[in-house]
Amino acid sequence: MTRKFNRQGFFDMVKYAVLALVFVPFAAQAAAPAAAAPAAAAPVSAAAPTAAAAFTLDTPIEAIAANAAGKAVLDADLPGLTTNERYEMIKTISLTQLAGYAPDRLTPERLAKVSADLAAIK
Repeated sequence: MTRKFNRQGFFDMVKYAVLALVFVPFAAQAAAPAAAAPAAAAPVSAAAPTAAAAFTLDTPIEAIAANAAGKAVLDADLPGLTTNERYEMIKTISLTQLAGYAPDRLTPERLAKVSADLAAIK
């Protein structure tokens, strides 16, 4: 028995997974993330051969999370994103795409902070 690929069913599954992910409340931002960023940047420059990697809001989430400094930015600016149980389902999309599903959670101000922090990664 051959099973046909149901494109709409697949996109519905991804949509609901993304919606479930973004409705997980983000922790309140504190002053601590600013102090955590320099500490995370030091090991990356020493250990990562791709220290010149440039990350943007259009970079897939999994590519950002694969870099120690990038993961530190995600964890600081969007707490709970990389540890969510549905992370595996949304890791291939970008933060810009994710913002389309929850513009009230991923506001332009929050995305601007993430973008600035990602641009600071050397």
